[in-house]
Amino acid sequence: MSSERDATEFVDDDFQPSAPAPAASYWPTATPAPTLSEVDAAVAEKQQKLAELKRAQEELERERAALEETRRRQMEFQTGREELLHHLTRGVGLLEESEVTARRDAEQMARSLVAFKEALVKLQAIKEESWTKENFSIELTRALTIVENARMEWNSARLKLAVLGSETVEAVPGKSPGKNAAVVTPFSELGFFQLCKVGLALTWPLLVPILGLIIYLALHSRR
Repeated sequence: MSSERDATEFVDDDFQPSAPAPAASYWPTATPAPTLSEVDAAVAEKQQKLAELKRAQEELERERAALEETRRRQMEFQTGREELLHHLTRGVGLLEESEVTARRDAEQMARSLVAFKEALVKLQAIKEESWTKENFSIELTRALTIVENARMEWNSARLKLAVLGSETVEAVPGKSPGKNAAVVTPFSELGFFQLCKVGLALTWPLLVPILGLIIYLALHSRR
């Protein structure tokens, strides 16, 4: 039997013996353990990253603090502006009203001051010791007119000026003021006979016609 295969012969390759496979490795390849230098390098790398993260955190904290300070100042500005706008607007209105009132009071004070000085001069010019029996009625009437005009000026000013309205009634010199002191009248210090004279002086213009009528009737009845 020839060892050479004829090309014309049918040969099934599936049944041909295959070449022997190389011997398989049953032990896995082991990863070498890290060396000390590699571990030190890894630690140094992690520490560097932590330091970078810490610096980044500190920078973020500073930025956050700066933003919070900016926000606080903005809120303080807005709140302060609104508060002062309210206060100043109200203050301008109140001061303008007070200025008008003060100017009006100052003008009234000036007028009242002139009137008070004139009335004071007139009152001080009254000299009772110079009165005589002949001019007693006329002088007393003139003096009462001056007193009444001064009182009217005083009462009118008290209604218009608060500084005068708060004044209490002055006590009569030589007497202790009571809690409810009465208002001093021009005749409160006059005696009985002086009051009689005053009454006679005031009623004398009325007595003259009456006396004339009585005398006329008496003379007519005799006829």
